[in-house]
Amino acid sequence: MTVPKLKLVKLKKMFDNGMVAAVDGIDLSIDAGETIALLGPSGCGKSTTLNMIVGLDEPTSGDIQIDGQSILQVPAGKRDVGLVFQDYAVFTSMTVRQNLAFGLQVRGISKTKIATAVEEIAELLDMTERLHVRAKDLGGSELQRVAIGRTLVTKPAILLLDEPLSNLEAAARLAMRRELRRLQKEIGLTIIYVTHDQVEALSLADRIAVMRAGKILQVEKTSVICDSPDHVFVAGFLGSPPMNLIRGRLECREEGVVMKSDTFALRLTKTPPVDHRLSENLFTMGIRAESLTIAPAETAPLIGTVLSSEPKGAEVVLTLKVDSTRLKMTVPSTAHLSEGETTGIGVDLDSLIFFDGDTNRRIDVTL
Repeated sequence: MTVPKLKLVKLKKMFDNGMVAAVDGIDLSIDAGETIALLGPSGCGKSTTLNMIVGLDEPTSGDIQIDGQSILQVPAGKRDVGLVFQDYAVFTSMTVRQNLAFGLQVRGISKTKIATAVEEIAELLDMTERLHVRAKDLGGSELQRVAIGRTLVTKPAILLLDEPLSNLEAAARLAMRRELRRLQKEIGLTIIYVTHDQVEALSLADRIAVMRAGKILQVEKTSVICDSPDHVFVAGFLGSPPMNLIRGRLECREEGVVMKSDTFALRLTKTPPVDHRLSENLFTMGIRAESLTIAPAETAPLIGTVLSSEPKGAEVVLTLKVDSTRLKMTVPSTAHLSEGETTGIGVDLDSLIFFDGDTNRRIDVTL
């Protein structure tokens, strides 16, 4: 059995004399060469997790292991973990060369080895022609490359990136995402990438760990997590637009099963239900925007009124009002529906996802 490169075991960090759990007993295993994104809203515990891994914060309980060995007693500077912050943290009075060399100089590395290492990293980052330039004269994306390079030059076993692109303009952010993907491929580092931006997480990570209130709600491959959320929060947080979520009960009638809330009703089957006990429970039903289609009003299961239309290239995201429930629907840009217009809405019943009304966890419902 392969030992994970990094493993977090029931990791917890309490603040305010134990009253606030910033990180609440999380478990996570990361393989060598894997890039995983910690994704979640501000204050969910992402950065605190990184700070504990690198050694800036001490866990209240739990363990952090690298290559199967606990590093809790290892000082921050000797953990072989590199951390890049969002604010660049470069010395503006120094040249690019001096910034890249700094970490090796404080480790007492010889000048010859430092020069070789700096040249290698500069070439990797396409900064060879900028080595003589002072950091204060660099643009934002160049500063971020220097910050990353200054960490990479020390050859850490694990690279931690804390919101590294949040201070960049949109074009520079896109360029840096391409740079990071290239570095991942060429170096093969184990990377933990903290972000609140799902586009960055989806474009850079092999897997995504979604966090909220100090807990990891789901860890899944990037390619499937949007379509297979295991928690209501994940379903409502990921995707553009995110999944439609409707809370209600499944009513078992002679003509079939109906999902019904105070302002919404959708017949799910045309035959009597298999399990009559379904009506005892509350559920949240998830419908993806792309699972809804324009349909003839006379045969459609739902009728909605267009509240707004948001063009997105070849697609348009419609916001529709069905009674008092609002639904997002993705349609081709050739579908010309104006605000205030009424349309029938088709539903792909096979794509529906159900979550337990109490735990908010995904469940299998037999209809």
